[in-house]
Amino acid sequence: MNADGSRRDRLADAAIETLAREGTRGLTHRAVDREAGLPEGSCSYYFRTRQALLQAVIERLEAVDAAEMAAPLAAAGAAGGADDADDADVVESVARLVERWTTTGRSRMLARYELALEANRRPEVRAVFVRAGRRSRAMTEAMLAAAGAPDPGAQAPLLVAYLDGLIFDHLAGAGALDLDPAGLRAALAHLLHAFRDPAGWAGHR
Repeated sequence: MNADGSRRDRLADAAIETLAREGTRGLTHRAVDREAGLPEGSCSYYFRTRQALLQAVIERLEAVDAAEMAAPLAAAGAAGGADDADDADVVESVARLVERWTTTGRSRMLARYELALEANRRPEVRAVFVRAGRRSRAMTEAMLAAAGAPDPGAQAPLLVAYLDGLIFDHLAGAGALDLDPAGLRAALAHLLHAFRDPAGWAGHR
């Protein structure tokens, strides 16, 4: 990565931390410069407008998520939808992803919630937000297809919604569903098994 690319990523990461801590009202070019430890004016040099900054944050979130989702996708491809024993690797990989997103990736999740609210108010932000989300949904669909799900196109949005709800409840909700590591894996295994059951899914549809 060239110096400009590295600087842009550094500023986008700083904006994510600022969003998570201060919310959208606290997201200013100066605040991002301070968070990144860069000279004042650095953020506005790379991202002239607030829209440009928000777009950079959304694209950075999507890129990091996609990199982290590669492991569950690879595990599903290796399992090939063969049996429940192979599913254990898929479940473990997804569980580790959820655990990462609720611990070391916590700021990214909180920033995403802030952006989701901003996107609801600003169509130009929503367009970027929706476009960036297509890649993660496509990867989820590919993972389910590799795991042997009969209708991955319809099932992928349900899995994404389930994981989103689980993470939101843990980080920003009432915390009513605070699964321990074993409970999380059991819930994911049950969900994957239900998705792979053609008869059960046909009844659901």
